[in-house]
Amino acid sequence: MERFAFLSAEQVRTLQTQFGTPVFVYDQHTLEEQARQALAFPNAFGLRVRYAMKACPNTALVRLLNQQGLHLDVSSGFEALRALRAGVPAAHLQLTAQQLADNLQELVERGVRFNACSLHQLCSFGQFFPGRELSIRFNPGLGSGHNNRTNVGGLSSSFGIWHEYLDQVLALQRDFSLQITALHSHIGSGSDPEVWQRCARMTLGIAARLPQVQTVNLGGGFKVGRMPGEVSTDLQAAGRPIVEEFERFAREQGRKLLLEIEPGTFFAANAGAVVCTAIDVVDTGPTGYAFIKVDSGMTEVLRPSLYGAQHPIAVVPAQPGERGQRDYLVVGHCCESGDVLTPEPGNPEGLKTRTLTEARIGDAVVIGGSGAYCAGMAAKNYNSFPEAPEVLLDKQGRFHLLRQRQTLDQVLANEAIPEFLKG
Repeated sequence: MERFAFLSAEQVRTLQTQFGTPVFVYDQHTLEEQARQALAFPNAFGLRVRYAMKACPNTALVRLLNQQGLHLDVSSGFEALRALRAGVPAAHLQLTAQQLADNLQELVERGVRFNACSLHQLCSFGQFFPGRELSIRFNPGLGSGHNNRTNVGGLSSSFGIWHEYLDQVLALQRDFSLQITALHSHIGSGSDPEVWQRCARMTLGIAARLPQVQTVNLGGGFKVGRMPGEVSTDLQAAGRPIVEEFERFAREQGRKLLLEIEPGTFFAANAGAVVCTAIDVVDTGPTGYAFIKVDSGMTEVLRPSLYGAQHPIAVVPAQPGERGQRDYLVVGHCCESGDVLTPEPGNPEGLKTRTLTEARIGDAVVIGGSGAYCAGMAAKNYNSFPEAPEVLLDKQGRFHLLRQRQTLDQVLANEAIPEFLKG
């Protein structure tokens, strides 16, 4: 069997029979270890670590990571309410959203910190809450990421207030007597320490013109190697140059700033997997391809179809025993030509075979690296497939159901047939 960090072949078979497939499984030990590493991120004058909840918003995982000492970054008013229902204190939440939340006033009154991401958002907050405290997200003019879809800084990104509009920010601050006490930037999913240092320097340059700023958030996006041979971000290496920039700022400006980071993928990616079943094995002749069809796909793991993202995949035979290997394309169960789990790296239009254990119908197939941006970001209910259940593997090796499999009645719950179509 191609191996994963936290699942044995026997545990895979247990999941397949006990919960059915497809099923998400998360590992408590990995989540807690990643939290420990993030909380040790180098800093000059103090650190706050936020979990980017959008990576995997399951209530139990949110509560687990909050109990480890993490605060949260939430990306919508709905996500904020979801975190509050999970038991996260409002003071541990920061709302950073593309869409101004309809319930913004309620959330701020409850103690959620607002991070304005545009001049319109800043003006709206000022009208609701003149004289109040908030954070500002700037686009520092620098981006990072393996493609444009994971790059959230620079000219091609709509995220944050363009750094050249600082004068407009200062004017709105004066108009509404606002207290800008925190500054936020996020450049994307890169891992180059030099890029991080440049981003920190640019962001601190903005902070120098905002004398009330006491906290600077440099975002997340720390790369996690999902595939064998992929390199993960070394947090110590990424953080050391940032410490130098914060110390320099303190010498020049007389302010010792608190550092915030807000990873998502870093915590959850390799703490999760999807266990599914081979439902068919077909080929297109001696000069074509061999395919493994699974009972999962873009309904659980959209990233390959969206980004050409790579996930480790393993075949776990239904019965222990030796088998040979074969080159396969792995495809999902949707009636959709783009439902391919083995695209070319970075190219969802291309195909790339994987050398896997010879597959038979009924074998389990494990899609690794599926803890982040999978359950929370998928083609839910496409072809009317229900949402998959989610399960936690605790540190004693026990499985706990976190979310039941959705039923068809639940899929249809909000649909209605008008009277003229009845009868």
